[in-house]
Amino acid sequence: MSEQVKYQRILLKLSGEALMGSGDYGIDPEVITRVAGEIKLIVDHGVQLGVVIGGGNIFRGAGLAASGMDRVTGDHMGMLATVINSLAMQEAVEKQGLQARVMSAIKINQMCEDYIRRRAVRHLEKGRVVIFAGGTGNPFFTTDSAASLRAIEINADILLKATKVDGVYSADPMKDPSAIRFSQISYDDALEKKLGVMDATAIVLCRDNNLPLRVLNINEHGALLELIKGGNIGTLGN
Repeated sequence: MSEQVKYQRILLKLSGEALMGSGDYGIDPEVITRVAGEIKLIVDHGVQLGVVIGGGNIFRGAGLAASGMDRVTGDHMGMLATVINSLAMQEAVEKQGLQARVMSAIKINQMCEDYIRRRAVRHLEKGRVVIFAGGTGNPFFTTDSAASLRAIEINADILLKATKVDGVYSADPMKDPSAIRFSQISYDDALEKKLGVMDATAIVLCRDNNLPLRVLNINEHGALLELIKGGNIGTLGN
């Protein structure tokens, strides 16, 4: 470790939409390369990093279920979308000179490892970036819930939700210019005000297991690095 950092082990949650760039769907190679570069900055400081990526840039099970598809089938398709994103991130991270492993909650052995908690922790201890794919492996649970769950299982110091905005607001800042950004908010307040930080299950998991959460803008270069050094970036939930 080149210098002191505040967090030793982090779980980073990325939305699938964050990988689209300016496109309507899919993965923007420039964006995923830039995100991998941000990851390298913090791993080079000795931080152990787990990553959960959503699949909304490829497929959203809940959306298709609303149109009449069986929800379980839709969610299974969404899990496969997260595997695609995770494999792409593994490739991007390894091109940065790091080691990475994709571990899936659904069995897909020819492409990645099965998720086994002890093995995941061992990978982290060896300095490998561990990318958790397949959500929780169960329908009706979001990748937000998967991120909270994995963060708790690996004993992460903090869960980081990287989005397109620089924190949690009282309303959608894209639609309401008067929206106020919170520097800190309690989980109970986030639930009561329905702020959409993460889904309710994910927030309750964080609250009940005393896991701090911070929401930040992944598009701000160096934000992750500043945060691990103790910077007051984005919004802290606790």
